[in-house]
Amino acid sequence: MLVDSHCHLDFPDFAGDLDAIVGRAAAAGIGHIVTISTRVRRLSELLAITERFPNVYCSVGTHPHHADEEDGIGADELVELTKHPKVVALGEAGLDYFYDNGSPQAQERGFRAHIAAARATGLPLVIHTREADEDCGRILGEEMTNGPFRAVLHCYTGGRDLAMKAISLGLSISFTGIITFKKSQNLRDLAAELPPDRIMVETDAPYLAPGKFRGKRNEPSYVVEIAKVLAEARGVSLEEISRQTTENFFRLFSKVPQPKAAA
Repeated sequence: MLVDSHCHLDFPDFAGDLDAIVGRAAAAGIGHIVTISTRVRRLSELLAITERFPNVYCSVGTHPHHADEEDGIGADELVELTKHPKVVALGEAGLDYFYDNGSPQAQERGFRAHIAAARATGLPLVIHTREADEDCGRILGEEMTNGPFRAVLHCYTGGRDLAMKAISLGLSISFTGIITFKKSQNLRDLAAELPPDRIMVETDAPYLAPGKFRGKRNEPSYVVEIAKVLAEARGVSLEEISRQTTENFFRLFSKVPQPKAAA
């Protein structure tokens, strides 16, 4: 069994055939899907999807692109929203300096509020970081001194230094279809180096379809292709990488009920 730990089923790209998409994921052996929040104020749309499908869960959070739009949402409000049984994580939140969306100051305030909520609830934080390695590492280090929290750096494309700092802080790293691209050898090399208990796979669908489907809309069933390349990079079988990444998922996303066989 595999898990798609990060996609966006509420995006318009999926509106026309959501049932078919979830069905194809199940047929491909994807046991669980987590559809990730980008706006706290649109949580109800995510919850409506999770209530349609028993193996679909969601997070609650503000993507850094929307940091100014949702500036001021505090940890207490986030904590309250996590009480819904289908909300299993915080985020995605973090820093994105690649696009000029969301001021750095609002992004940092939001990032720290989400960390506080993750610390208070024990739920994992899904971290988005792009072109912000130095500031992300600094904030993670500062916040960890205020008390431990759990988190995953999703869709990792950053440098080795940030990855190793995250690992040293007890965090996890997740890989998308980018790892399958021809120009991503450095990312595959990094993936091969990480501890086996800290790696996960995700699609970030509808974006970043793996090489086999490059140019097409991504979807959760394609996480199998990501797992194949991760397994090859690490010199293990697909079965082993599926076991490792799924165990890592359930350990981090501990609010998601495990299948009896897995438990």
